[in-house]
Amino acid sequence: MDDDPRDLAVERPAATRARICALNVLAQIDSAAGLDNVEQVAQLIGFVLSSDGFGDQPKVINGASDLIEEVLGEAGRHTRAALGTNALPFSVTVEIAAVVVVRTH
Repeated sequence: MDDDPRDLAVERPAATRARICALNVLAQIDSAAGLDNVEQVAQLIGFVLSSDGFGDQPKVINGASDLIEEVLGEAGRHTRAALGTNALPFSVTVEIAAVVVVRTH
């Protein structure tokens, strides 16, 4: 990628990249426990690669939050933190961490 991730537009593609992160989170949940076994997404933490003065991290992380709620419905509603940082591994734009409560059989 040639562009500096910190210069990306908020709504697109930055929020789209957050959505891709959420797809990866959902795939990990599905692989580990199955999406049908999700009782609640307790918390989502999103880190956004940001330039000084950028304050729209919540708009970026909306891409992830919205997708998780679309897929899981009420079980996908969660508390959330959207944080800006000046560096992420491999200069990625967005990193997402989730805490999920699942049913055990």
